Amino acid sequence: MTSRADIDVRPIDASEFPDWQRAMNIGFLHQPDLSEEVLDARRAQFTPGRSTGAFDGGRCVATFRSFAQELTAVGGAAVPADAVTNVTVSPTHRRRGLLTRMMAQDLAAAKERGDVVATLIAAEYPIYGRYGFGPATWATEWTIDVPRAGLDPRWAGPEDGGRIDLVDAEDIRKHGPELYERLRRSQPGAVSRDALWWKVTTGAVRFHATFHEPYYVIHRSASGEVEGIAAYTADDKWGDGKQPLNTVRVKWLTGVTPAAERALWRYLCSIDWVVAVKTGYRAPDDLLPHFLPDPRAAAVTTQADWLWVRILDVVRALEARTYGASGSLVLEVADAGGLAGGRYRLEASADGAGACAPTTENPDLSLDVADLATLWLGDESAVRLAALGRVREERAGAARQADALLRTSRRPWCPDIF
Repeated sequence: MTSRADIDVRPIDASEFPDWQRAMNIGFLHQPDLSEEVLDARRAQFTPGRSTGAFDGGRCVATFRSFAQELTAVGGAAVPADAVTNVTVSPTHRRRGLLTRMMAQDLAAAKERGDVVATLIAAEYPIYGRYGFGPATWATEWTIDVPRAGLDPRWAGPEDGGRIDLVDAEDIRKHGPELYERLRRSQPGAVSRDALWWKVTTGAVRFHATFHEPYYVIHRSASGEVEGIAAYTADDKWGDGKQPLNTVRVKWLTGVTPAAERALWRYLCSIDWVVAVKTGYRAPDDLLPHFLPDPRAAAVTTQADWLWVRILDVVRALEARTYGASGSLVLEVADAGGLAGGRYRLEASADGAGACAPTTENPDLSLDVADLATLWLGDESAVRLAALGRVREERAGAARQADALLRTSRRPWCPDIF
């Protein structure tokens, strides 16, 4: 077995990309070999210095990639983020510290660049807490039992003068980016999408050998403004009694008004032959179930952690967001990674603005940087974390005060996987 010291961990160059991509596929249990067409498409993601590999005897045995991203904080400000993805270690090289080495290199570079946070979607829960990441948003998927929902089967379109149209991929690439930006500016936890995202999701650039084009729909308000878009697929299943039993699977659905969301969900539930709609991953407090006359028709089929955040700059992170009350807290932040630890005073004003600076005052709360990330987007309760032993009150009542400052009326949500 090759010693840890003899395994070379470093950024790859363009010539090593095929070997790196093969190692990534092996790590994710995907087909190892890739066509030249797929490789060429995936090269669009290659940025010098942001793709790292571990090499043993010239063979790539672990992969790691990061890219520039923006993350929406509470209040709508966008902070620069180091988005981590494509993390694998080949089964022959597990438990040799390769991920730790790759992560340390990447987070140090992100800190040096001035990124406020790092982000990722965790395939496995236990891995990333030891690097200072905490789960900051959750996702829920519902399966709608259409016959039980209680919707009028005669429904033919929005009742407020709006309309829904089937469109093609070019229309989505035209209208989607602007519409998503409207959502992102108001949705804590949402992340930026570049032009490549829209090309991949509509099949203009294909990362897989096969691409099954979905159906696309656009919702326009009575004034003609695009307020919602969705992509979905449908199966072709019939029962023994020649009874249609088809399921719609939503790839994504974006609405910037409740009216647009309601109209799109009602449309999906009105398609002939469809008896079930799988919603895809939504915010845990999505309005969807209550758009239905019988909310019990929407049964939760998945609920899990989603976006994980690692704070790299406590001062900038706490100053980027807004607050629900005025008050001050002194936080003792522990960071085993040595990137963001220290003692900080947060001062929130009545207008929602926050100021933060290092301090030598006695702390009100002590917590790990991963738990600060969990609290930062407003989804978790400091009182709950204190009950779990993850936050320690140094001053009685400080956890309740933290909740008054940090928690949000609607839960943060990240619509994307990356």
